Order: sequence, then C-alpha cells, then structure tokens
Amino acid sequence: MGSQQRVRRSQEERSRTTTNELLSAARKLFAGDGYTATSLDAICEEIGASKGALYHHFKNKRDLFRAVYEAEENRLSSAIAQTFTLHEDPWDGLYEGMREFLVMSMEPSTQRITLIDAPGALGWAEMRAIRSDCRRMIAYGLGQLLGRDRSRADVTAVASMVHGAACESAVALAHADGDADELLEATLLQFRRLFSSIASSVDKA
Repeated sequence: MGSQQRVRRSQEERSRTTTNELLSAARKLFAGDGYTATSLDAICEEIGASKGALYHHFKNKRDLFRAVYEAEENRLSSAIAQTFTLHEDPWDGLYEGMREFLVMSMEPSTQRITLIDAPGALGWAEMRAIRSDCRRMIAYGLGQLLGRDRSRADVTAVASMVHGAACESAVALAHADGDADELLEATLLQFRRLFSSIASSVDKA
C-alpha cells in the first residue's frame, strides 16, 4: 500500500470515528433533552469537537437528527429480522419480531427520538420513507409465509397493514395513560389474532 493510500485510509477512518462519535453524542442529548432543547454546541462539547467538524459531516441539526432517527429505525428493523430467523415456525417468528419491536419502542430514549420528536423534526412523509426498510423486511417475511401463489400486491398490502399497526401501536404505548405493560400484552394478543387470521386464510387458499 502506497503512502497516499495509507493517508487516505487514515483520513477515512478518522472521518468514520468522528461521525460515529457525533451520532452517539447526538442520540444521548436528543433522548435526554429533546430535539428542540438540544443545541449543536452542546453536541460538539459532549465529544470535544468543533462545529466546523460537525458541519463537515452534517448540514444542520435536522440533518443530524435524521441520521440518528435512521439509525434507530435500522436498529428496530434488525431486531425484527434477527428474531424472525430464530424461530422454527415463521408465524411465531413474525409475532416475536413484533414483540421485540414494541418492547424496544417502549425504551424512553427510543420513544423520545422516534415517536415524540421525529414527527415535528422530520415530518411524517420523511419518516415513512426512512421506515420503508422495515416495511420491506416485513413484506419479505410475509412473502415467505403467504407463498408464491400470492401476488406482490397482496403481500405489499398485508405488509403495509402489519407495519402500520405496529407503528400505531408503538405510538399508543408511548402515550399510554395507564399500565403500559398491560397495554403491551393486550396489543400483542391482537397481533397474535391477526397473524392467526392471516395464517388461516393461507391454509384455505
């Protein structure tokens, strides 16, 4: 490897390190203080970086928040995928994936970023675009379950319904007035019934 390549690799590694540090600091402050109350100065101070370094990686606070939100959604999507593959029965895998998604969504930091602040900071259209990976993952799992004889439109429609129900359930849990754990179990019971109904329709097809 030539000296120029080594220098370039070193610069790329430093850039990745700075980006990760900024994302980590931003997540901590966004989760603790909220999007509105968190300043870029505070984020830079958290890791001892200059605002110039921050602006090298992110255009503004909204851009940084978007990256934090996207990372959080990727974390949730990955949890669904990993849980799905751990179960021999794919319907159980899908159900347990939904459980994992909702339990993780109940974490105070995740709630604050994805459910409380994201709608105002990013807007629903951008949130839906970022969540598309999660929707596609659910569609993939359902495609395996529903069989090849089902049209792509059928699979997409069911996946959108399941994903929408999961997101709305997460919002309801975030704003629950009573026992959130009790609401979680009631919500999961409805998902169990929903999946049983879908599975039954597949068996009859």
